[in-house]
Amino acid sequence: MSSYRNGRGPAKVDRAQPPPPANLRASSSFKSRTSNIRRSSSSAGLRDSDDSAGVAVSGRVRVAVRLRPQNAEEMVADADFADCVELQPEFKRLKLRKNNWDSDTYEFDEVLTESASQKRVYEVVAKPVVESVLDGYNGTVMAYGQTGTGKTFTLGRLGDEDTSARGIMVRAMEDILANISRDSDSVMISYLQLYMESIQDLLNPTNDNISIVEDPKTGDVSVPAASLVDIRTHHDFMELLRLGEAHRVAANTKLNTESSRSHAILMVHIKRSVTDMESEISSENYHSIHMSKSSKPPVIRKGKLVVVDLAGSERVHKSGFEGHTLEEAKYINLSLSALGKCINALAENSPHVPVRDSKLTRLLKDSFGGTARTSLIVTVGPSPRHRAETASTILFGQRAMKVENMLKIKEEFDYKSLCRRLETQIDKLIAENERQQKAFEDEMERTTIEAQQRVSEAEINYTEALEREKMKCQMDYMESIKKLEEKWMNNHSKHGTNGIANGNHGGEGNDYADEEIRELKTKLQREITLRKQAEEDIQNLRNSQLHPTEAGVNYDVIKLQNLLDDEARQKQKLEEEVLVLQSRLSQLTFSSGQPRSPQLDNQGNGDRTSIANLHEHVGLQKILSLLESEDPNVRLHAVKVVANLAAEDTNQERIVEAGGLSSLLALLRSRSFDETICRIAAGAIANLAMNEANQELIMAQDGISLLAMTAADAEDPQTLRMVAGAIANLCGNDKLQSRLRTEGGIKALLGMVRSRHPDVLSQVARGVANFAKCESRTSSKGNKNNRSLLIEDGALPWIVQNANNDASIIRRHIELALCHLAQHEVNAKDMVSGGALWELVRISRDCSREDIRALARRTLTSSQTFSSELRRLRVEI
Repeated sequence: MSSYRNGRGPAKVDRAQPPPPANLRASSSFKSRTSNIRRSSSSAGLRDSDDSAGVAVSGRVRVAVRLRPQNAEEMVADADFADCVELQPEFKRLKLRKNNWDSDTYEFDEVLTESASQKRVYEVVAKPVVESVLDGYNGTVMAYGQTGTGKTFTLGRLGDEDTSARGIMVRAMEDILANISRDSDSVMISYLQLYMESIQDLLNPTNDNISIVEDPKTGDVSVPAASLVDIRTHHDFMELLRLGEAHRVAANTKLNTESSRSHAILMVHIKRSVTDMESEISSENYHSIHMSKSSKPPVIRKGKLVVVDLAGSERVHKSGFEGHTLEEAKYINLSLSALGKCINALAENSPHVPVRDSKLTRLLKDSFGGTARTSLIVTVGPSPRHRAETASTILFGQRAMKVENMLKIKEEFDYKSLCRRLETQIDKLIAENERQQKAFEDEMERTTIEAQQRVSEAEINYTEALEREKMKCQMDYMESIKKLEEKWMNNHSKHGTNGIANGNHGGEGNDYADEEIRELKTKLQREITLRKQAEEDIQNLRNSQLHPTEAGVNYDVIKLQNLLDDEARQKQKLEEEVLVLQSRLSQLTFSSGQPRSPQLDNQGNGDRTSIANLHEHVGLQKILSLLESEDPNVRLHAVKVVANLAAEDTNQERIVEAGGLSSLLALLRSRSFDETICRIAAGAIANLAMNEANQELIMAQDGISLLAMTAADAEDPQTLRMVAGAIANLCGNDKLQSRLRTEGGIKALLGMVRSRHPDVLSQVARGVANFAKCESRTSSKGNKNNRSLLIEDGALPWIVQNANNDASIIRRHIELALCHLAQHEVNAKDMVSGGALWELVRISRDCSREDIRALARRTLTSSQTFSSELRRLRVEI
C-alpha cells in the first residue's frame, strides 16, 4: 500500500462518551468502559467447572473507519475530480460528498486517515479486544468494505520485509504470547475460510465442508472438526499464517489484482491460569480462606479471539466477473447481505434476528448481539467513481454501532493444576535438597584435596629452598675461610720478609696485617649473621606450612591479576583498531536490495557516504584484514563494510584488486558457518557477480562450489536469497554455463526451492531464465546441439509447476525460461512429455506481456514437434 495522504494531527478524546475510569488498564478512547467490572461475591462463590462467572455487562460494538490512499489508477482517472470522502479525525467525523456543494456527515468511534500507521490502527481498534480476551472474555475484530480498500492489508499483512506493515493478526498474537506463561497457559488457533457457503480448513485443505455445532445449553457456536494447533512461539504462528494464506482462494479482478474470494476467519483460543484471586473471589464464600496463598487453586480463564477478514462487497459490472468468479461473487454478496440483515435487526431491537440465513452469520452469532467484545473497522476508498459502494459501507458501520453485546467472563477453578503444581514443588524441593547436599559434599571433598595438594607442594618447595639456601651458605662459608687463609698466608709471608729485610718497618707491617685480619673477621661475622637470618627465615616458612592457603591465594591473585592486565592491554589494542568501524557502523544496516522511499534513499546515500569516508580513513586493506579476525563481532562489522562498498560499481574493481573477493570466498570456506556473516558475504559476492569480469574470477576461485555448500547449510530465507542471487548472476554468462553445471551450480539453485519463500523462488526463477536464455543464444549460433542442461538436471518439472505462479515476478521469469527452452528443437520431446506444451499454449494466449506472447506463438509455430503435436490434439494457435 502506498503512503497515506492528507495526514492529520492526533485525534482528540471522544466527547460523546464519558471518560473511562482511572483504573482501566488502557487509556485509549476507543476501548470499552467495561473491562474492569467487579463481579458480585455471591456469583463468584458459586462458580463451577462448567459455568462462567460474573455479571453480564452491556458493551456496544465499536466501529472505526479507515480511508485507503489513492492508487496509481485513481490518481490518473480521478485527477480532475475531488475525493468523495473528507475526514475530520479531530472530531471523529466523516463527510461523504453528494455533489460539489453538499455532503452528509457521519460520526464514528475512531476515524483513521490514509496516513495512519498499522501500529495506530491496531492500538485503537484491536488492542482493547485482545486485552479483554486475555482477561477471559470473547472478542471479535472484523474488517468490512468494498473490494480493494485494504481489509486484508489491515488484518492479515505479515510484514516479512517491513515489520511496521504488520497487520492486526500478527500484532495481536505478539501481544498474546508476551502476556501468557509458557508453563501454565496455552494458545490454540484455527484458521478457516468460508468459500461459497462451505467452511474449509486453511491449515488442512483436505478438511472441507466443516459443520457448525451449537451448544443447546449455552448457545455457544463452535467448529470442532477444524484443525486446532498449539502455538508456542511467534515463528510457529507466522508459518501457520503463511500456510493458510497459500490455501486461501483469491482471483484477479478489475478492482484488485489479488482479490479475496472467501471470508477468512482466524480463531485464537486462550486458556490462562490466574493465581491472584484477591479481585476475583469473595473471601466470605471461598471455603478455604485459612489456606495459605500458595495452596489456593488457580482460576482458568478461557477467552476466544475471532479475527474476520471479510471478502469485499462488489458489483458485477464494476469487477468484471464472469464464469466461476461470478458464482463466487454471488455467494459473497449473499453472505454479506445476510450479515447486514442481522445487523439491521439487532440495531432496531427486532424480536427475530435471521442468523441462520448464512453460515457467516451463524459463525458471528456471538460477535453481534452475543457475549463478545466486538470491534469493526470499515475500509473505504476516496474515488468518486465508487461513491455508492462507499456510502453503503459507511451506513453498514453506522448500523453496527447501534448493536449492544452482553459481555461475560468465563473462568473456572483448576484443582488438577493446583495438585500438579504442589507435586512439582515437592519434587523440586527434594531435588534441590539433594543437589545442595551433593554440592556441599563435593565442595568439602574438593577443598580438602586442594588443601592437601597445596600443603604438599609447599612442603616440597620449602624443603628444596631450604636445601638450596643451606648449600649456598656452606659454599660461601668455605669460600670465605679459603680466602681468609690465603690472605693470612700472603700477609704472613710478606710480614716475615719485610722483618728480615728492613727491621725499622716491622711495626708498620704488623699494623697492616692486623687491619686486614680485622676486615676479614668482620666479613666472616657478616656472613654468619646472614646465614642465621636465612635459617630463621627458612624456619618461619616451615612453620607457616600449616597455613599455606593465604600465601597461595595471594600468589594466585597476583598471577591472575597479571594475566588480566595482559588481557586488558590486548583487548584495548584490538578495540582501538576496530573503534572506527564500530562507531561508523552503529547506525548502518546491510542493504537487502528492496525498493525504498525517497527519504530512505537519502538516508542510504548518507550511509554510503559514511562508508566511503570510513574506507578512505581506515584503508581498504585494513578493513579486509579484519575479515580474518578471531572475534565474530569484528568479522561481522568488517563484512558489512565490504558489502556496502561492493554495492557501488566504482568500488568493485578496487575491492577485487585488493583481494576482497578472495577474502569473501574464504568466509564461506571457513565452515564455521555464522549464518549472518555468510548471508552478508553472499550478498557482497552477488553484487560483485554483476560485473562480467568478476564472474570468471569467482568461478576460478571455486566460488560456485562454495556458494552451493552455503546453500546446502543455510536455512534462513534471506541467506538463500543472497546465494540464489549470486548464482543467478553467474547463470547469465555464456562462457561459464558448462562449468557452472559441472560444479553443481544448477543443482544448488534448484535445491533452494525447498525454502518456498517468494524472494528465494524469484531469484531461482531469474537464474533459470538467465541460463535458458544463454543456452538459446548459444544454440542459435550453432555452438550447441545437445538438449538443455536444465532439463538434464531435472529443472523442467519445477519450471512447469511454477509457470502460472501467483507471484508475477516468478511467473514472468518462468515464462521466459520456457520460451527460450522451446526454441531449441532437441528439447521439444522432453517438453511435450513434461507438460510444458500446454503452458506454452497458455502463455501464447493469456500472458500479460505482448513480447512474451509473441515469442511463445513464434516458438510453437516454428517447431515441427510442437506443430505436429498441436495438430494431433486439434489445438489452434
